[in-house]
Amino acid sequence: MSRIGKKPIQIPEKVKITFDNETLTINGPKGTLSRSLNPAVKINIEDGILHVSPENPEDRKIVALQGTYRALIQNMVIGVTNGYEKILLLSGIGYRAELNGNKVILNVGYSNPVNFELPEGISAKIDKNTQITLSSIDKESLGETAANIRRIRPPEPYKGKGIMYSDETIIKKAGKSAAK
Repeated sequence: MSRIGKKPIQIPEKVKITFDNETLTINGPKGTLSRSLNPAVKINIEDGILHVSPENPEDRKIVALQGTYRALIQNMVIGVTNGYEKILLLSGIGYRAELNGNKVILNVGYSNPVNFELPEGISAKIDKNTQITLSSIDKESLGETAANIRRIRPPEPYKGKGIMYSDETIIKKAGKSAAK
């Protein structure tokens, strides 16, 4: 049985949830998110608490979906109330980033700068030319965008140069040893 799926979700006062035709829409102070849900998962909203339950508790796949949808709905509620933020760091000599409208221009050791266009709903802020702060209400698209930016120049293990997350640690390798 799903332990995460059984946990109730507290709905803050400023958040409104509507559910119709297998589409869940959540409105909050920061914006609106919507997601289509599997009909095998039922949603009950009572007294500011949301419960996710499976249609058939004997089917293991549906019980797994219960936990997945409960986590997705929790992320949506947190997103419309507080929002999410990811920080990327540029490490390397001459590596820098600048913001031009909704494009992030990255100089990361290639012969030409790399233009990365931000998707709709994601905003960026650049501090000290080497720190990119991405923010959004949608956790899923924020993580995907951060991964796409990191993919432009992933950190390498010998010098640690590249684009990395702020909470990521790079384990450096020793270089070649001289012949004995």
